[in-house]
Amino acid sequence: MDSRSNRPLSPTHAMILAAGRGERMRPLTDITPKPLLRVAGKPLIEYHIEALARAGVHRLVVNHAHLGEQLVDFLGDGARWGVSIAYSAEPVGALETGGGIYHALPLLGDAPFWVVNGDVWTDYPFSPPQMPADSLAHLVMVDNPQHNPQGDFMLADTGLLSDAGDACLTYSGIGVYRSELFATCAPGAFPLAPLLRQAMAAGRVSGEHYAGRWLDIGTPERLQDLDAEIRGRDAAGA
Repeated sequence: MDSRSNRPLSPTHAMILAAGRGERMRPLTDITPKPLLRVAGKPLIEYHIEALARAGVHRLVVNHAHLGEQLVDFLGDGARWGVSIAYSAEPVGALETGGGIYHALPLLGDAPFWVVNGDVWTDYPFSPPQMPADSLAHLVMVDNPQHNPQGDFMLADTGLLSDAGDACLTYSGIGVYRSELFATCAPGAFPLAPLLRQAMAAGRVSGEHYAGRWLDIGTPERLQDLDAEIRGRDAAGA
């Protein structure tokens, strides 16, 4: 790592992104929001809630738009998982990732917070990240899947991420963010990637490479494959 002071953080808040329409998952998502699609009998979002609770993260924010009432009805206040859930409702069409996080900032507090895509599945343990004091974001990177062979960002030996270079990794949809990343933003829909690239150019985005299990549930086929894998694993361990 570089000479700047790195310190492990233990975020107490997390945001689970659950407002997307899930176009590639249709027709499943015509009647069910993507984070409530089930893997081995359990909704995708529940895997995240359980993992965050195990890691000591007990204050969650869930954004929603498409069929959002189903998420609220299923998750409730979070008490059955030992967490507290607040909701950030978005207009029809949602606010994109950047706009959605910005809209939810009043619910996330002033300290760094986790952000997790609601449509990925992983065994990532949400361990306290080693995040430089001046980093605006810390991203969990994974090996490139078949559907993203070129990757997204390069993780240097310094622990910093850049938008250029060879041997890029894929952003997992899991990261720790500081509200300062959004200091120049205004309400409305906007993507997250340009903010991250701007911060990377300033040397203010760190990262880690996670080599464990991770899957982007982007198609019905991937959902079916994961369901079969988890059910087979559970049956073998029974």
